[in-house]
Amino acid sequence: MAQIDDRVTPPPQRHYPPTSTRSSSVADILERVLDKGIVITGDIKINLTNVELLTIQIRLIICSVERAQEMGLDWWTTNPNFSSRARQQLSAAQAPAAAPAPSASAEPAAPAPRAAPKPRRAPKGKKV
Repeated sequence: MAQIDDRVTPPPQRHYPPTSTRSSSVADILERVLDKGIVITGDIKINLTNVELLTIQIRLIICSVERAQEMGLDWWTTNPNFSSRARQQLSAAQAPAAAPAPSASAEPAAPAPRAAPKPRRAPKGKKV
C-alpha cells in the first residue's frame, strides 16, 4: 500500500528583479513630465444603427509653460479670462471712440434736424 504525504509544501519562491535601479521621487517624475511633455488623446463615438449621434474628441497635453510656448501653445496670453493684458486690450477695443473736445474758437454745432413724424392712419369705420 502507498502512503499519502499529508505535509503541505510551500509554493516555490520567485525572485523578481527590481523595477528600477534607482528610486525616483514624485518631484523627479513630475519634473521629467513637465520638461518633455505628455500627450493623451481619445475619441468617444456613440452610434445608433449606423447613425452617429455624438462624437467627443479629447486631447490633453501636460507640459510646462515654457515648453508650451516653445510649441506655440500660448492661448492663455490672448484669453481675457486668464490675462489682464488681454482684458485691457479687449476693453480698449470695445470702448467707443472718444469725441474730440470742442475748442474755444470753434462755433457750436447746429442741432441736427428732426425727422418728420410718420402720418397716422385714420381708424377704419364700420359700415352700416
